[in-house]
Amino acid sequence: MDEREFTYKKAGVDIEAGAKAVELMKAAVKSTFRPEVLTEIGGFGGLFAFDGEKYKEPVLVSATDGVGTKLKIAQLMDRHETVGIDLVAMCADDVVVAGAEPLFFLDYIAIGKVVPEKMARIVEGIAEGCRMAGCALIGGEVAEHPGVMPPDEYDLAGFAVGVVERAKIIDGSSIGEGDVVLGLASSGLHSNGYSLARKLIDEFKLSLSEKPAGLIRSLGEELLIPTKVYTKSILKLLRTCDVHGLAHVTGGGLIENVPRILPKNADAAIDLSSWSPPPIFEFLQKLGNMETPEMLRTFNMGVGMVIVLPAGEVKEAQLLLKGLGEEATVIGKIESGRGEVRFV
Repeated sequence: MDEREFTYKKAGVDIEAGAKAVELMKAAVKSTFRPEVLTEIGGFGGLFAFDGEKYKEPVLVSATDGVGTKLKIAQLMDRHETVGIDLVAMCADDVVVAGAEPLFFLDYIAIGKVVPEKMARIVEGIAEGCRMAGCALIGGEVAEHPGVMPPDEYDLAGFAVGVVERAKIIDGSSIGEGDVVLGLASSGLHSNGYSLARKLIDEFKLSLSEKPAGLIRSLGEELLIPTKVYTKSILKLLRTCDVHGLAHVTGGGLIENVPRILPKNADAAIDLSSWSPPPIFEFLQKLGNMETPEMLRTFNMGVGMVIVLPAGEVKEAQLLLKGLGEEATVIGKIESGRGEVRFV
């Protein structure tokens, strides 16, 4: 071949590698399929036969998100099998707070250079997240970006669609004075605050392989703990208890996410002494000499999901959630106010 003859591969896009990646991920993707899925992987669009007879007034709920700079930790450690769980959790947990069951999921992967085995590991994580959430991975896209992204870097985005009966939508409008605030324990940072965490790691020249005092894992392993997928637990809770409000605690922490579901005449009074955040939060706070308000504004501080429900429902809810492997703690109550979070 003439050296001056150009090909797509010479430009940095390897179509054969992409095709191999698709083959390697097929089994993982198929393992997520629900009975409603009508297509195989590789089509132009994913077909999902919605069961309209199951609902009187079905309302579709959609959400999109990414993993953020947590991906940089995965890339530095060459550990790519769990960030897909983060991707699904960030979307599916946003869908379920409306009371909706996630039905299907699509992913978008932008990468500097397609390495089929790495792609398969990423998608296996996405498939695992979908199985945890009970939704089908019915499509996605892998885009190779030579010259735009370094070969080892990638970014993930995801899109989830769920359904809820109109009469059963959870929107916080029924929250009232006297309701109790439950907090579901997070597994760690989940997928928020990593720009700050990485800044501290760089500033103090920490190694991801070291195990700082107070942590039971290496710093890198601690930071790669996947975001919890609360979906199935929440759906089971909704079938049993009268839930008035749900908030997925992501970027902005409790301070910004809980007010999104509060009526304008109600405050959430949160008792910070009612739970103990995982050790990673104390480690980062001491490392960065950060004030508690800054921590609460940046991280979930050990609470990944907030549930608001009547006081009479609390014991039953806690018992049910414990049986599902969730740690549900009473962290506050609803009082008259202005739609804000107050820490007491």
